[in-house]
Amino acid sequence: MARVTIRYWAAAKDAAGVAEEVVEARTLAEALEVILTRHPDDGRLHTVLTRSSFLVDGAQASRHLAAELVLHDSAVVEVLPQFAGG
Repeated sequence: MARVTIRYWAAAKDAAGVAEEVVEARTLAEALEVILTRHPDDGRLHTVLTRSSFLVDGAQASRHLAAELVLHDSAVVEVLPQFAGG
């Protein structure tokens, strides 16, 4: 299990209620599940995550391959929601 930092930007930060947090997970998919379990809300965070792109240590990470993307200890996952006009 890797200990990774999740950084939220813009709408993701608003939906999560924090700018960043540390989770333990083996893969990106597991990290996303942990996040959703920690933040049971009205569905806003789930909606934002389904529309977000992700960077893992600065490299783009595909949501479609999240179950196969193994995280290493101290990895940084950035949650980047869609931005208007961009």
